[in-house]
Amino acid sequence: MAITTWLNLSTKHCDDVVEIKVTGKLLAFSFIYKYCISVPTACDRGFDLSFKTADDPNLKLKSYGEYLFEHLILFCPSVEDFGGDLDTDALTDFIDGGGNVLIAGSSSIGEPIREVASECGIEYDEEETAVIDHLNYDVKDEGYHTLVVADPENLITSDIMVGKKRDTPVLFKGVGMTADTDNPLVLDVLHASSSAYSYNPTEEITEYPLAVGKNTLLLAALQARNNARVVFSGSVDLFSDAFFQSSVQKAAAGSKKFEKSGNQALSLALSRWVFKEEGVLRVSRVSHHKAGETTPPRAYTIEDEVVYNIWIDILVDGKWTPFAAKDIQMEFVRIDPFVRTTLAGSGGKFSAKFKLPDVYGVYQFKVDYRRIGYVHLYSTTQVGQEIHIL
Repeated sequence: MAITTWLNLSTKHCDDVVEIKVTGKLLAFSFIYKYCISVPTACDRGFDLSFKTADDPNLKLKSYGEYLFEHLILFCPSVEDFGGDLDTDALTDFIDGGGNVLIAGSSSIGEPIREVASECGIEYDEEETAVIDHLNYDVKDEGYHTLVVADPENLITSDIMVGKKRDTPVLFKGVGMTADTDNPLVLDVLHASSSAYSYNPTEEITEYPLAVGKNTLLLAALQARNNARVVFSGSVDLFSDAFFQSSVQKAAAGSKKFEKSGNQALSLALSRWVFKEEGVLRVSRVSHHKAGETTPPRAYTIEDEVVYNIWIDILVDGKWTPFAAKDIQMEFVRIDPFVRTTLAGSGGKFSAKFKLPDVYGVYQFKVDYRRIGYVHLYSTTQVGQEIHIL
């Protein structure tokens, strides 16, 4: 992959920048020139950027059937229509093709962003709504209790996705989300407190809100079956310099003041995850043979002692290094597993020694490793018709 690192999601206000274009693989959208991604930081970390407004009439993701970019950043919550060839179908096709996307909304969210999210199992609340929390709002709130202080314990338990545990809260101001509970690929990254809800802060509540309590999502993620990653934020301000550098203190009497929010650390961790700097695994080699031998035989015999080895690497700072884990299992499968065993690992090599079943047939060695934050690792090795249990 041409790009192996991304950037600190630092944003700055831009008054006159319409387009910054550098030949590359990452495309960032900004609407009405409000938020810009730090181009020097991106380039320093190995990313070539194309920076465009979301309504640019020349927008396109493909040329001659090939995608021009590997990653997209959509910081254009209020866009009403994408420019060029870009639309909901084009974005979902990009994800289906393995592309990774970071999407941020706001209380002025437009239908295009809501439609893309809906295709991924996420529902943004309507335009002009906001997450409201009458107990967990910041002292700088202007009266509607929409400058929400999100406690770090509301984050998903995954260092790979959100970084190491911290006690610094996150500032949030934006629209709420809910997730399709029937979609196992959607992850609740950051939920609101039990006292929060999503509604128009200027209106009296006359109907049940879309999201109430901990069902109100502030950040959500999708890892598709093809391992494409998408992160959804209800707040584009969450990624802003103003929120990065802001102090945080709940308005309740006696609340602790934090000199700096947790937004920057969280944004960096999420960006590293969504653009596959973290949690990327690969199988580099597989072997199997009879105990005491080193090469696979033409045929195994029932109740043979067999040794299975699989080498797994993880991407760290752009380099493949041996993966360490204690929970990887191998199954020896015909139709159903006849053997399931946990592999012993050392230096990225995971091994098991076991006795073959006393049932004739054609089998597979299978490793199916699914853990939050990591790509889905799937490896099958056929014990085929010429190499079968006799």
